[in-house]
Amino acid sequence: MRKIIDEVSKEITQVLQRVDERQAVQLSEQIRSSKRIFISGEGRSGLMGKAIAMRLMHGGFEVYVTGETITPSISEGDLLIAISGSGSTGSIVQFSKKAKEAGAKVFLVTTNPDAELTKITDGVLIIPAATKKRRAEEPKTIQPLGNQFDQSVHLLLDAVIIHALDDSYEKMTERHANME
Repeated sequence: MRKIIDEVSKEITQVLQRVDERQAVQLSEQIRSSKRIFISGEGRSGLMGKAIAMRLMHGGFEVYVTGETITPSISEGDLLIAISGSGSTGSIVQFSKKAKEAGAKVFLVTTNPDAELTKITDGVLIIPAATKKRRAEEPKTIQPLGNQFDQSVHLLLDAVIIHALDDSYEKMTERHANME
C-alpha cells in the first residue's frame, strides 16, 4: 500500500509542476473580475467542480453549478469554468456555447490543448495529466481512468482560488455550513 500511495503522490506532484503558471494566474484573475461564476463538469470532473464551487462560495464569490435546480441563467459579466479532461464532453461543449451566446466568458480546464472547445473559450488551463482516453502524449499512471486528471483539477483549482482570495480565514469560516 505505501508504494501505491507514494506513486500517486509523485504522479500528482509531477503533473502540477508542469502546469503553465500564467494560465493559472489568468483563471484566478478571471474569477476575481467576474460578476458570477458557473462551474460545469461531468462525472468525477463534475464532483471536483462542486468542491471548487463550495470553496469559491466560502471565499465570498457568487457561484453556481450547472444542472442544479437553483442555477440561474448565465449572462454578460459572468464566467463559466468548464472542466473536461478531453475538452470535448458533449454537455460541456453545449454549455460553453450557450454561455458565449449569452455574453459570458468561458475558461476551459482540460488536458487537451487541441480540443475544439479551445477555439471558443476566453482562456484555457492545461493540466498535463492522464485521462481515461490515454492519448499518446498523456503521462503514464498507475491510476485507473481519469483519476490523475481529477485529483490534479482539485488541487490546482484550490491553489487558483487561494490566489484569488481577499477574505480572511475568519470570514470564510462565517460562510461555512452551520447546519451540520
